[in-house]
Amino acid sequence: MKKVDLWAIEAQCRREGALLVCGADEAGAGPLAGDVYAAAVILPWGWVPEGLNDSKQVTPKVRDRLFDQIREKAVAWAVTSVDAAAIDEMNILSARLLAMDRAIQALDPAADFALIDGNRDKGISCPHRTVVKGDSLSASIAAASILAKVSRDRYMEEMAKTYPEYEFDRHKGYPTKRHYELLRQYGPSPIHRQSFLKKFYAQEGER
Repeated sequence: MKKVDLWAIEAQCRREGALLVCGADEAGAGPLAGDVYAAAVILPWGWVPEGLNDSKQVTPKVRDRLFDQIREKAVAWAVTSVDAAAIDEMNILSARLLAMDRAIQALDPAADFALIDGNRDKGISCPHRTVVKGDSLSASIAAASILAKVSRDRYMEEMAKTYPEYEFDRHKGYPTKRHYELLRQYGPSPIHRQSFLKKFYAQEGER
């Protein structure tokens, strides 16, 4: 398998005049509960920490190490979130893009150009391009995916202390069999996404 040059996309951006290129990614689009998180990162030029990859392809232990390394070494980084109530109000796609735009706008120094993971970009307010599967193609997006994933996981672990009956530390809010069992037992918590539970309620009503 050919090794990917994780700086090739950033290098193209630099050739086109962008000196400070950030990557942006989100975590938590699919869960039934909790905020959606996003991060934006400007890495030192050419730096690829050992093990950097799409956060979903990295073990929790390696993610934690990368999380610390990226925050220490980055030229700039930011993590933001959009809560469940806002997700219900605007829809998850809009919430994901809002979280990413907030993270990009929070960078100091500011990015000249942003690489956005995925193929949607409505509402991104700085010069940018989308990159499908960017978290495995771009060092900057991969770094953002790590910060977003670890930040969200830690947030859900804190939510498990507030709402211990839902075991958020185990499933992080994702639609697992155990999570559905707990929803049947306790009903939704204040951090559940009501718009994500409509199908569940409909199925339960048919029982």
